[in-house]
Amino acid sequence: MKRHLALAAYLSAALVVGITPSRMDAQDISSFAFVRGDGALSIDGRLVYLYGIYIPPTEQTCYTFVRPVQCGSRALLALEFKVSGDFVRCQPRFANPDGSLVASCRSGEDDLSEWMLQRGWALALPDAPFSYAAMERIAQSRGLGIWGIPVEIPQRRR
Repeated sequence: MKRHLALAAYLSAALVVGITPSRMDAQDISSFAFVRGDGALSIDGRLVYLYGIYIPPTEQTCYTFVRPVQCGSRALLALEFKVSGDFVRCQPRFANPDGSLVASCRSGEDDLSEWMLQRGWALALPDAPFSYAAMERIAQSRGLGIWGIPVEIPQRRR
């Protein structure tokens, strides 16, 4: 959770100060993706954060008696469900100082950031396209995803 808040704080501070991560002119990344506990994707040995969104931790654990399921937040499970067994293609936008990438990623025909926002599993960051903020508001008004369960909203949204 602290890592998510640190990432959100870093991006917010970067906007205020005018510092942005370095722009990328790199090639697209295509491979199978694995969802990490902080909402990032591990693709072809690279750490990739989805462009324009913040995936808040919801502290929900999942239990099943049929088979063990990776426990974690519902938002992470939704993202894992979406990318599991599918090829993910990412277009890098920025490289963070820690070497991770911020990228627009697609699974099949779906933009993963838009997919998460439309289902209410993510928040639009301040520098995201206007359409991302609109998708977030629609999901919120419908009570989808995190909007249907209690969630701690980062400082930037209060």
